Amino acid sequence: MTLTPAARKFVLHWGEMGQAWGINRTMAQVHALLFISPHPLDAEEISLLLDVSRSNVSTSLRELITWGVVRRVHLIGDRRDRFEALKDVMETFRVIMAERKRREMDPTIALLEHCVVEAEKAGPVEQYTRDQLQKMLDFTRMLTGWYSQVEELSMPALSRLFRGGAMLAKLFGGGKAPAPEPSLDGRKSKANAAAS
Repeated sequence: MTLTPAARKFVLHWGEMGQAWGINRTMAQVHALLFISPHPLDAEEISLLLDVSRSNVSTSLRELITWGVVRRVHLIGDRRDRFEALKDVMETFRVIMAERKRREMDPTIALLEHCVVEAEKAGPVEQYTRDQLQKMLDFTRMLTGWYSQVEELSMPALSRLFRGGAMLAKLFGGGKAPAPEPSLDGRKSKANAAAS
């Protein structure tokens, strides 16, 4: 496999975007490479294509497997471990969001709950702090509660939810008329096809 200009741009951008989200750049690049690769790659191939050390690739692969967006595969007659990314965009989104919730939101809720209790113990002097912390805790619980409901949706239902986002915004008093719906598989949606 060789990286085409488009593939190279995507891999580099995904690495920069991952870094902005607090994810190691090489880890994000490895994920991007495996996402666009038509077949599983071994660690040596990944290392050569990305021009990064083998140890860095191995560390990134272990973390991506822990996240659940990459899996190890074996081919008959080949003793090397090969790796492939989830190819479904919606499933990848679901897995990443679940992992971020586990790593970031759940500990934040636990900390906020502890801080609210501590502020309550301090009495009136901490009333303002307690109120502010309670607002943040309520919002974070609401957000994770919403996420938990979304997580239970089937893939088709989740796709419909995202496609209907503009209509929901308009329904609740904001936003412009819905833009044409992008298709996740590269084809025109029925609504777009009818409009064109």
